[in-house]
Amino acid sequence: MLARKGLLPDGFLLTRLAEDQNQLNRTRSRFQRARFITKSGSCNVAHKNIMEQGRFLQDVFTTMVDLKWQHSFLIFTSAFLCSWMLFAMIWWLLAFAHGDLEPRDPNGEPGLVPCVTAIHSFTSAFLFSIEVQVTIGFGGRMVTEECPLAITVLIVQNILGLIINAVMLGCVFMKTAQANRRAETLIFSKHAVIAPRNGRPTFMFRVGDLRKSMIISATVQLQVIRRTVTAEGEVIPVCQLDIQVENPLRSNGIFLVSPLIISHTMERGSPLYELSAQSLTSEDLEIIVILEGVVETTGITMQARTSYTPEEILWGRRFVSIMTEEDGRYCVDYSKFGNTVPVRMSSLSAKELDQTRGVQDGGTDVNPQGWGLVRAGRGGFRRGGRTCDSSATQPWYAQSEKAEGGLEQEGQKKKVQLEVIGRQMEEDGLGDMSK
Repeated sequence: MLARKGLLPDGFLLTRLAEDQNQLNRTRSRFQRARFITKSGSCNVAHKNIMEQGRFLQDVFTTMVDLKWQHSFLIFTSAFLCSWMLFAMIWWLLAFAHGDLEPRDPNGEPGLVPCVTAIHSFTSAFLFSIEVQVTIGFGGRMVTEECPLAITVLIVQNILGLIINAVMLGCVFMKTAQANRRAETLIFSKHAVIAPRNGRPTFMFRVGDLRKSMIISATVQLQVIRRTVTAEGEVIPVCQLDIQVENPLRSNGIFLVSPLIISHTMERGSPLYELSAQSLTSEDLEIIVILEGVVETTGITMQARTSYTPEEILWGRRFVSIMTEEDGRYCVDYSKFGNTVPVRMSSLSAKELDQTRGVQDGGTDVNPQGWGLVRAGRGGFRRGGRTCDSSATQPWYAQSEKAEGGLEQEGQKKKVQLEVIGRQMEEDGLGDMSK
């Protein structure tokens, strides 16, 4: 349908159909995993058996902001109705104690001045309570100077009404201006991919912002959630491991003007170093993506989250380019945002590839653990040397230090030999002069 309408090319449509079919087969073959973070960014954690429920009442404002809209409206309505009913009862008791509710003869003497005029029943007291708290003032009822207690009640009700209005308006404003609303226009690719980049297996996903207003100081953080067992036998059901992000700016900070492909190189020290195409389907892990920044228009710190399970990671595929230059400016085609194309890639893990390259480069059978990539300065790597002892690895700089030490020893030996030769020449010269 999309191809017939011209929204997607036929090639990309066939690619997407193949991905969906592969995804369906992989999903059917495995049981349903529990996600730590859903695709929408919400935390899939249920808190049970909380004994100290009173702690939530110590922070009433945050508790009310976290409530759902229907619960918030119920609390707002109940707060206003309860305050009106409470003060209506107080006004009715004042009128009853002062004798304002007793029937009077309209043709007789006027009698005492009431505390509040035109209050004859509880209904009229309820109407007067609403007029006082919302400052309507229809003019039919008013407080007189006869009862100082009534004036005090009027002041208390006005102050309490202002507090209720302030709290309710603040909750409504905070709920409408929450940072997660801004995250609705931040999109992540449905699938992550693993493809070779600069000769190394690389984990990649795409992120984009649909709004023109920017996210200031945006940073991306990756974490791997997996079940681990320690050496002592302790089972950690949710173990969080950080992943080094290698975006185009070579840091965790990104300039999210256009969609970016965030990558992580699967090298030694990476939690994905031993991940292969075969083990990917059986791995029990989840890669969480956290994007944080400050909203340019409001100045509120926001956070967008998503996650990728093994079923959502495609091996041997790469994202297509979606940016073109037209009429002197860059254009982004979001219809191809999640499209991928297959690439030639080995099904071995990064660790197995390093071991294979180590055997081929050395020409002899060596210990695979002695080979690896060692950081040699900013942005550079050097390959480690082979070790004679299979129990420990030898870094690349050990050989250089050993070589330098040998040169120094040879230099000292040569220096001693020259001094001996000089002494012999001096003795021979003195002998000739004596003769």
